[in-house]
Parts: sequence; structure tokens; C-alpha cells
Amino acid sequence: MWDLENSAATGRHWGLFDQNIGLNQVVDPGRIMSFAARWYGAPKKDVVFRSVFHDGQQTMLESAYDLLDEADALVSWNGAGFDTKKMNWEFELHKIRGGGPYSPVKEIDLMKEHKRNFRTLSNKLEFVSAQLLGESKVTHEGFKLWLAAEGGDPKAWDRFKRYNIQDVNLLVKLYDRMLPWLRHPNQNLYNRTEGACPSCGQFKLTKQGVRHTLTRSYQRFQCAGCKSWSTDTKVVDSTETRSL
Repeated sequence: MWDLENSAATGRHWGLFDQNIGLNQVVDPGRIMSFAARWYGAPKKDVVFRSVFHDGQQTMLESAYDLLDEADALVSWNGAGFDTKKMNWEFELHKIRGGGPYSPVKEIDLMKEHKRNFRTLSNKLEFVSAQLLGESKVTHEGFKLWLAAEGGDPKAWDRFKRYNIQDVNLLVKLYDRMLPWLRHPNQNLYNRTEGACPSCGQFKLTKQGVRHTLTRSYQRFQCAGCKSWSTDTKVVDSTETRSL
């Protein structure tokens, strides 16, 4: 589970509404300020937090690169559309670990999965976590917190760190809650097991009917633990086809 925080771009312009900012008006394109990450199953105390304030840019980016290189999957909220691409750009921009991509990794973007399965008033993490978990993000003073953190205020960074880490802790709980709805990598392949639930890895599969295709039938299962559905790869029945 991971989440990053990015500084705002700054520029020079003449108005507040309907502005078209040219590239020659950009003063600073913004950069990653911090990230937090937590291995699934690890306790809260083992969350990883790195920032430009606490660790410096190079150490922060190298730590992120090593974590992504080790991971089998990345769980995020809008990570596939934002966090991963932003981090990839900074890796390449600063030639982290010599440049080039880390080892391939699966993306489990909970926002994308939420939008695929549900329709709610808002798709923001703050709204969804409050509705499903009764928990929310760390409250703060808004953009002023980013400005204070960018200015090196230690107290602002304390709040900034709590804010970043809380987002990751929410991801852990949302992942557990949303697991039966997720398009998920097969846990049996990673755990080198057979007969366990492909989503959660528990040996709690129960037979729940048969899934039919045009020419074959497969045993269907539901996990009594996480409630995910899965289908066996072995054919239980087939029909002969003929060419006319």
C-alpha cells in the first residue's frame, strides 16, 4: 500500500479565472515531497515514510525505487493514474539507480476498482473511506499546510507526515473491505499454493455452481473468508462442436 504527496506547480499570471498558463510562465513544475508505504500484513508501526525534509530527495527516491522493485503489486487510490507515473518521472529525471524501470509490478488501483463497481456521490478517498469504514483522512488547514511544509516548518511536517501515513492506513482497510470486488492477481501463483482462494489465499473455497461458456463448463467457487468468486481452470463438462 502506498501514497505520495506532491508540491504544487508555481507560475506567473495576471488573473484568477479561465487562465491559460504558457510554459514560459511556469516557475516551478512541482515535485514529490514525500511518500508513505506499508506492506500488506505489516503492523502500523512498520509503515515507511520518506520525505525531502527528513531524508533528502535522493534518499527518498532511492527508497521508493527499492520498494517498488521488490513489490509484486501496488495498492493505491488513483495510483495508476497519478502516483506511479509521477514517481516514474522523478526516477527517470534523476536517474535513480542508474535510470530505467524497476521490475514489473501489478497495479491494484482502488479508485479505479471503486468506479468500475460502484456509483457514489464522490470518488474521493475521503468520502469513500468515511462511508465504508467510518474513518477519514487527517484534517488540516489545506493549501497552507503545503506552503508551510515547503518552507521547512517542522510542526507542519509533523502534520504532513500524519496525513500521508493515514492515507496508507486507510488503503489497508479499504483493500480488505473491497477485496471481493477487485480484479486481483492470483495469490496461488505468488504463494506457490494450490486450491486456495486466488484473492486472499485462504483455504476456504466452497463450490457454488458452474460457470458456462459457449462450449465448456467450469466449477465455480466462492471464498467463505473474503467472499470473492473464482473459477476452476479444469473443464467439468464440454459440448462437441462441428463444422457445417
